[in-house]
Amino acid sequence: MQIIDLVQSSPTLFIIITLLLGLLVGSFLNVVIYRLPLMMEREWQQQCAELNDLEIPETEPLTLSTPRSRCPKCGHAITAVENIPIISYLVLAGKCKQCKTLISKRYPIIEALTALLSGIIAWQFGFEWSCLGALLLTWALIALTFIDVDHQLLPDSITLPLLWLGISFNLFSTYTDLQASVIGAIAGYLSLWLVFHGFKLATGKEGMGYGDFKLLAALGAWLGWAFLPSIILLSSLVGAAVGIILIVIGQHQRNIPIPFGPYLAAAGWIALVWGTEINTAYLELAGLN
Repeated sequence: MQIIDLVQSSPTLFIIITLLLGLLVGSFLNVVIYRLPLMMEREWQQQCAELNDLEIPETEPLTLSTPRSRCPKCGHAITAVENIPIISYLVLAGKCKQCKTLISKRYPIIEALTALLSGIIAWQFGFEWSCLGALLLTWALIALTFIDVDHQLLPDSITLPLLWLGISFNLFSTYTDLQASVIGAIAGYLSLWLVFHGFKLATGKEGMGYGDFKLLAALGAWLGWAFLPSIILLSSLVGAAVGIILIVIGQHQRNIPIPFGPYLAAAGWIALVWGTEINTAYLELAGLN
């Protein structure tokens, strides 16, 4: 109890502890981002094999906890000392200890990003239950962002629990009232569903995936329906701007779809932290407040 009282009475200490926790969680998110799509792909292959009465090939079991992380080139198992967030990367000079193969810079970047965003959440919400929920949402959005960037995929195993978790927190009006949460989930899904089918009818092409519907539904469940217009507008503007820039500088081809999930996730996180201020400023600018 003394430790809890100390952390509760010292916002700076709470932020520091949350930053360190964010580093550890960021290291775990690297595993989730890399392994979860592989686990899903194996599951799909097994289902296809069963449907076609084919023999299922034997493979090494793969979960989020097993086997231990290894160097993809030499197979060197990463020890606990070599897996300390950011510090190990710097000590090893960004290389495998055994074969000296370069380690992607994205691993420490995700760890640092997770720590930074977690610290902002701790600063914004303080030592409250709302901070716990905001941290869980933040970590899930980071995982979804990078999985979507890599695979254009937003796994149901993250988006659907995230939706129900948002409604669960709002049973106690943590971020909004329960009615606004449920309406937000429904409106979030249906709004992009309508856009998807309208675009498909007009062009004959699919403009986004169903995972985007579920992600916006989850954000609506957490924040309520009132924040959905801001999230959709912000994510659309940023997504369009980034897409145009990438095409202009030759980093992306026009016929290759750009994942929309990262922009939804970024806009949803901004709404989580500063949504009230953004909505107030918009209403004042429009002369409605």
